[in-house]
This record gives sequence, structure tokens and C-alpha cells, in this order.
Amino acid sequence: MEMQRMHAAANGLGVRMRPWLIACLLFATAGAAMATTPVAPRRLVEVVDLAGPVVSPDGRRVAFRAEQASVERDTYDSTWYVQDVDGRVPPRRVGDGGVPLRDSAGGSIPPVAVWSPDGRYIYYRAVLEGRIDVWRAAADGSGAQPVTSDPADVRAFVLGDDGTALRYSVGATREEVARAERTDYDNGIRIDETVPVGASLYRSSRVGPRLATQRYTGTWFDRGPLLADVPDRWREIDLRTGERHAVPFREPDPAGAAAAPDALPTTLLEVPDPHGGRVAVLSRSDGGDRSRRSDRAKLSVLPGSGAGSAVPCTAGPCADKAITSVQWRPGGDELLFTVTDRENGLAQSIFRWNVGTGDVQAVVAADGLVSGGRDTRSTCGLSAESLLCVASEADGPPRLERIDILSGNRHVLFAPNAALAADLSESISSRLLRWEDGEGNQFSGYLFEARRGPTRRPLFVNYYHCAGFLRGGMGDEWPLASLAGEGISTLCINAPPPKSDPLVRFDGAITAVRHAVDLLESQGRVDRARIGMGGLSLGSEAVLWVAMHSDLLAAASVTSPSVTPIYYLMGSVKGDRFLAGLRGVWGLGSPEETPEQWKRLSPAYGVDRITAPILFQMPEEEYVHALEYAVPLMGAHRADMYVFPDEPHRKFQPRHLQAANERNLDWFRFWLQDVEDADHRKAGQYAHWRKMREHGRDGTSGSPDLGLR
Repeated sequence: MEMQRMHAAANGLGVRMRPWLIACLLFATAGAAMATTPVAPRRLVEVVDLAGPVVSPDGRRVAFRAEQASVERDTYDSTWYVQDVDGRVPPRRVGDGGVPLRDSAGGSIPPVAVWSPDGRYIYYRAVLEGRIDVWRAAADGSGAQPVTSDPADVRAFVLGDDGTALRYSVGATREEVARAERTDYDNGIRIDETVPVGASLYRSSRVGPRLATQRYTGTWFDRGPLLADVPDRWREIDLRTGERHAVPFREPDPAGAAAAPDALPTTLLEVPDPHGGRVAVLSRSDGGDRSRRSDRAKLSVLPGSGAGSAVPCTAGPCADKAITSVQWRPGGDELLFTVTDRENGLAQSIFRWNVGTGDVQAVVAADGLVSGGRDTRSTCGLSAESLLCVASEADGPPRLERIDILSGNRHVLFAPNAALAADLSESISSRLLRWEDGEGNQFSGYLFEARRGPTRRPLFVNYYHCAGFLRGGMGDEWPLASLAGEGISTLCINAPPPKSDPLVRFDGAITAVRHAVDLLESQGRVDRARIGMGGLSLGSEAVLWVAMHSDLLAAASVTSPSVTPIYYLMGSVKGDRFLAGLRGVWGLGSPEETPEQWKRLSPAYGVDRITAPILFQMPEEEYVHALEYAVPLMGAHRADMYVFPDEPHRKFQPRHLQAANERNLDWFRFWLQDVEDADHRKAGQYAHWRKMREHGRDGTSGSPDLGLR
């Protein structure tokens, strides 16, 4: 595994053109450099992700976390490292990061480490031995130990300015949660607006380090553990004596919190100047008006002590741009801000704005992400002279780089995925693709093409969000490089900011796909009769919409449900907030109240229009919402369905991701290339798919009538 080879590092490499490739050529073995076989899906699942870079107080070292899936052990390894910023020696392991914490959708929560003022330690939250504590790791690698050891899991922490005290918050104790779960089990669970109906109700899915009973926590279907609504209790530990006591503490209200479930926050971000009273404010250019929704933002600074008016950034790089993160540069009067350019494939650029003079200078322009991890909104580690960023591109896996703020020079510090990057450079070619429709709407995406096979190749399209390294598209389930390596070109399309009218949203997906296919067909690059498509969340909805309202697709794969009457019925238990959100985002009341809108939007009313075979690989928490169209399609031999236990919106268990990736590869090779894997363990899968194909050829795939049409 890549994690086991992570002590290799690059020193002082000037990186102007394709920086990851230079690192790859240095790190990869001769055998890897000559690789011509396709990259296997497992290698994409087991990519080493880097996140949370934070610079020491003296600016000489950076701490960061590495995270890697292990399919063999069906778990994740995460490790905290510290490395000298000059990059002269490899990073040193300082502490175990435990099993990565996840949000209710299954995404990895960005890690946060805090340096002690003297630079001797880093503090971070970690899940180890079934509990969430604050840990302290010595920066010299001499050891790490828990600091809190609390009977409740730690939710947040703050290190005192002088480093002698640590405040942390907890909710209910683990024993109290377990007792509440058992009481529910013994007495029966009363169904109310908090209960996730339609799935197992007792310890049904993973929340933190364990299988836990869940409750809804927001407007939609976000979930948290039982007793998650217990208010924060803050405690303080004297790090010199170990004494602890309760303290009053109130966290500030989140910036720009929406007043209603269908409203958009007007303030996106507020960043106080740590060395003064000023506050940098990032606000929406669209003013929160959903009908004019945009990804553009306005940047300004509020003076300290309420004196004077806000100072806006009016220079060209600030004006009407998609600014996604902001940081104060230490020891000066400058703000660093990041622009994530949708028209350039979500590539990022970082600028510095002198608030006093109004001058804006470019620091770096990348071909992909330069941030604190996979999230476009995360920030690099920062000193007065350097940025320490996790860099990645569509075909370039994550690595740690140092970027000089004044010159923009880039130096690779740590490249744990170098062998994979070298193999990708040998097996596929990639490029940014831009195109527009007949009305001037612009689209962008990344095209991976195989280096073997016919000129007019099959094409697989992933639709939604294509930032950074595209291992499996949004959701990590479609192995784009593996498909391309097997002769199926792949295109990841960035969806535009969602419009308020859902019909416009989804018609835009058809427009984006159709015009991309037109462009590539006109160049002799794709076979129009062999187009596949897959996606997560909005991407899944777009796939079904394209399947219902066009003849573009020869095969499809989805993992998330679209709106159905069952979705409405189960969600309506949540009450007015859910109903208001459904009306605001979808224009939907109950099926009886808005029947025509339901017939326009829900695939439950459009089963007869779906002729492309569909592979459903769905999480256990959501598959029930799709049954009103999935069951008729299965009955008509136009769909195959798999459900993954204990998975939320995004699958994250390594073996599940491996299975989903491999099956997607098999599925599209079968339908787009007429190829079957010789592995005897897959014989049953192919027997079923051949039966589906024969029914399609015979025209005998009638659809059972469930009274929905």
C-alpha cells in the first residue's frame, strides 16, 4: 500500500508545469514507470489523502494528517506527521489519527490540529479505542497520549493562548447514550419527527466509532447519534496539573445562518484578524436570492471597534469571482484569498490583497486544487513567507507542496502517491474540456482518454463536481482512470450552480451532456451509440433525468434516490421544515396537492420512458426512497440493484467502495464494449446481465403497473 512507502519525499523541486509529474518521475520505480496495464480500481480506493496542514508558531514546520483506506482490513489508517518546511528530510510520524471522523453523509470531516505556543506539541481530536478524545503528540515524534480521557466524546476544543489550559466540549456520556439506546430497544421506539423511518431503527449505521441508533438533526435527512441534542458542556484542563473544572462557554452563531430551510445564507464566511479587531467577510454576490443563485462572492473587511465603514476588495481578481476561502497573512496587512474557477474546471488560484493599499497580486495559479485537502473551501497552512498546501489535479493524486508567497515558486515536500501518478501518466491522457450550448451557457469538465483501442471510443459521463484528483467522480464510485485504461473514455462534468427551477436544473444536465457528446463526436473521439452515465446525489438525479428525457444513454449507474411519493411520505414525518424545504427547492407539495409537478419530476411516474439499463448501487439508509421506480425497472429487466448495509449518503467502507467501483467497471464494459471479466466469481452477475440484454433485444420488457403512472 502507498501508506507503507510514505517516507519518500521530494526536495526543492521547482514545479511550474505539472508539478506532480516531476515528483512521480523521481519516486516511481522503473517497473511502475513502464506500466501499460490499466490502473485497478483498488488503487484508486486506496489513494493516500492529505489534509489539515498547519504551520508551527515559528514557521519552520508543518503538521498534517495522512488518511488511507485498507480494503484488506476494511478500515482506514490515519497518521499525523510533522515535516520541516524546507523539505530537506522526510516527514516524521508523530501520532495515530485513529478512524477518521465522518459527517452524517459519510464524508471525512477535515481534521484540525493546533500547535502549542512553544511548538513542542500538536493537539487534535482522534477516535481511538472506541472514544473521541483530544490527543497531544510531541512534534519530535517521541510519543502521543490522550489529554481529555472523558466519559463523553469530545465535540470541540480550544487551546489557551499561553498553552497551559485546554477547553473542550462534550455532550451526553457514552454510557448515557448506550443506556438510552437500550431503553428504546426494550420499550419500543416512538415514531416522531426525529426518527429515520424506513430503515433499521436500533444501532443501524455507523456514527463516529460505533454502530449507533440515529436521529434526524436537520431539515433534510442529516443524522446524528441519540442524545446529540444534549447541549455542549465545556470543561477546562490545566495541562500542568491535570486538574479540570466546568466552565461557561458559548460558541458564536455561525455566520450567515439561513432563516428558513429554502433560504440561502447571505454571509458565507467571517474571518477575524488574529492580531487585531478587523474581520474579513465573504458574502454572496446574489444576495441570497435563490432564483439568481451564483457561486460568486464579495470580499470586504470590517474595521475594528466598529469604527469606519467596510473596505471592499474591488480589484479585478476580487470582482465577481468564486472566492472560496480567506486567510490573514501573519505579520502584515494582507489577506490571502482563493478563487475556484468553474469555467477552468474548478482549478484554484490564490491571491494576496493589501487591505491598506487595495493592491492585489497573484500568488499561484494551479491546474487543480491548492487547499487544505479535498474540500475546495479548506485553507492551506500559512506562515509569513509560505503556503503549505495539499495540491492535486484531475489526473494528479494528492501531495504536499510549499508555495512561496512572494515568488509563487512551488516545491514538493511529500508525495505518497507518486507511483500511482506515474502509472496514470502512462495509461491515460487527460485534458480540460470547455464547451457551450446554443444559448451561450458554458460548461467545463475533464476528459480521460485511453491510449489504446479505436479512435471512436465509448464514453462514460460523471456529472456533478470535478475538483482535484478524480479517482471515482463525486462519490468515488466510478473508477474513471480504470475505465479509460480499458478503452472507455470518461468525462467528469461540473454542474452549474443549481437554479431555483428544478426543470431548468435538470434540463441543463441534458444540455451539458448532449453538447459534450456532439463536440467529441465531431472530433471523431466518441461513439454516440455507446454513452454511459453515473452520479451521486444531484448526479444521480441528473442521470435518471437524462435517461427519461433523452436517447443519449446506452447504460447508466446511480447510487442516490430521486424524489418519490415514498420519499415525501417518509420525509413528511419530519414536519413543517421538511415540507417547506421540499416546496422551496422542488416546488413540490403533497402528490395530491401538486400532481403535475410530481409527474414532471419523479422517475416513479416516468418508468416507461427509461429504456437504458440501470445499475443501482445504493446505501441502506436511502434505497427505500427509490423503490417506486427501481422495482418496476427490475421487473421489466431494465435494472439491477445492490444495497450496501450500514452506509449513509456516500459509501465510505473500503470493501463497499471496492465492490461498487469494480461492479461499475464491469457494468460499463459489458454494456458499452460487450466485454465480460473471466473471473468465475462473477458468473452469476453476467448471467443476470445477459438475461437483461436478451429481454431488451426481444422487446419483452413490459413494466409492472404499480398505479403510479
